[in-house]
Amino acid sequence: MGLIFSIIAGICMSLQGVFNTRVSEKIGLWETNVFVQGTGLILTLIILLIAGNGNFKAIKEVNKLYLLGGALGAIIIFSVMKGISSMGPTYSIATILVAQLLAAGIIDSFGMFGAEQIKFTISKFVGIAIMIVGIIVFKWKG
Repeated sequence: MGLIFSIIAGICMSLQGVFNTRVSEKIGLWETNVFVQGTGLILTLIILLIAGNGNFKAIKEVNKLYLLGGALGAIIIFSVMKGISSMGPTYSIATILVAQLLAAGIIDSFGMFGAEQIKFTISKFVGIAIMIVGIIVFKWKG
């Protein structure tokens, strides 16, 4: 089931990046970011009212660093729009994917932020290198 959700997330992130970039061409980057965050908040509140079963009081127990997720969301939306507008969707999203994979690899290999530590073997480095070479070949004007 995780694979299906990951595929859905990847598709939605790509669509969102392109859609947000097109909106930002008309209304501006930060205006688009506010609109995107606002509509996301409204949808999330509706889903919370229907299906929420957590406890906001437990937020006091959360590591305060982890509460930066919302701020990171604003940076992500802004950065994706800037990347797509300057490099195009495919090249920008390919670069984003490699950066995500590298960051996730670092988090896993050091067991950061409560993640289970996973050994990052040479085969994983080779895989990332192949992805980077793929981006270079894709962008090559030969």
